Amino acid sequence: MPARSANSENNLSWILQIKPWVCTEYRTTNLQSYRMTFASLNKMKSYRYPVTRPYSTSQTTVDSNEVKTFRALARKWWDEQGAYAPLHSMNDLRVPFIRDNLLKTVADHQPGKPLSGMKILDVGCGGGLLTEPLGRLGASVIGIDPVDENIKTAQHHKSFDPVLAKRIEYRACSLEEIVEETVETFDAIVASEVVEHVVDLETFIQCCCRVLKPGGSLFITTINKTQLSYALGIIFAEQIAGLVPKGTHTWEKFVSPEKLESILESNGLSVQTVTGMLYNPFSGFWHWSENTSLNYAAHAVKSKVEEPPAPAEPVLNEETEELRANVSANPGVHEELKK
Repeated sequence: MPARSANSENNLSWILQIKPWVCTEYRTTNLQSYRMTFASLNKMKSYRYPVTRPYSTSQTTVDSNEVKTFRALARKWWDEQGAYAPLHSMNDLRVPFIRDNLLKTVADHQPGKPLSGMKILDVGCGGGLLTEPLGRLGASVIGIDPVDENIKTAQHHKSFDPVLAKRIEYRACSLEEIVEETVETFDAIVASEVVEHVVDLETFIQCCCRVLKPGGSLFITTINKTQLSYALGIIFAEQIAGLVPKGTHTWEKFVSPEKLESILESNGLSVQTVTGMLYNPFSGFWHWSENTSLNYAAHAVKSKVEEPPAPAEPVLNEETEELRANVSANPGVHEELKK
């Protein structure tokens, strides 16, 4: 470490080399070998851009083991008393949750078709349990699922309602397969009971963000990662009561609201609401709750494009004042810094 001398020039050199943080908060137009000009020492306001790791569309968020599990259940989607009975009942909460939050973004709507004009992507749509009611509310919905058999079931059931023919489209594919062709296409994305089945949650959220319009909404329902969710969601629901088939869930894939919110925020999505959901296996009904230790719903909005804020007025600390004083008192140093 070089010694600090009494000489002003050496003093300035010592400060710049030993205390580089003196200048790290300031924009510089010329910085080379610890030399800088002070003409543009203006402090910048911090502007946070979403920090995301790069991804490739060759990556997949689909778990092949999960595909096998749901393929075996593909014909049971519309049995309201069968394996998917809790999802049928969940529509009583999730459909109004999606509808009401989307209506906050529009000035008016058509009676009977409140979501008319909106484009919605239902990711992991299964047999169309949520896709159909959203279509009946007037939305143009694309339902995607990596399990071919699920899409066949959804297509078949849609055929019973002529109203849905022009409003709903189904595709057998994963989310990452349609990213490039649907960038900023959708007003809303729904991933209900899906994120606890993907193999790469961050890539999944990144894909959601890319296909969502600025200001668009992402709706998620999922299961918290707690001891209670393991005891009730897997041990009781799957192994004891048989509410859902064994192997449907993997506790390690459950995600806490805090972790989910962190991933959403880091990808430019602002979380608006997180609320708990509780299922009564005896009545077969869901209700909202302040408790998020089991199931919960989240609503996030994609940030709109904004210009970076203008630089703030200079805010100088004592050490920077000392640097300027040294430069003013020693013209030779100022000339040296310009080189």
